[in-house]
Amino acid sequence: MRCIGLFAVSPVQDLAAALDWYARLFGRPADDRPVPDLAQWYLDGFGFQVMREPRRAGGGMATLVVPDIEAERARLATAGIEFGETVRGPFGAIAQLDDPEGNRITLAEPPRT
Repeated sequence: MRCIGLFAVSPVQDLAAALDWYARLFGRPADDRPVPDLAQWYLDGFGFQVMREPRRAGGGMATLVVPDIEAERARLATAGIEFGETVRGPFGAIAQLDDPEGNRITLAEPPRT
């Protein structure tokens, strides 16, 4: 298999509410709406999809690697999104948040060298 891209997916019931929340998470509206029940963000070599899929709503998980979790914490706080404590170790740092339907988003910061 030769993969040339990757999308993480958060399945939701209420697409309109999810589009608002994810626009605040990513700092902009979706980049693409290829079909009515799907929105996509293109993020530096990979993508993120929010899809209206009621049977699977709230069961998604994704890890977003960011350069600085605490900078994201401050940015997201101004957007009305709060998340749990940051855990640091030799792996770097992680912090977790859930979207309004329970999809888990983990923010991961690589180890500082």
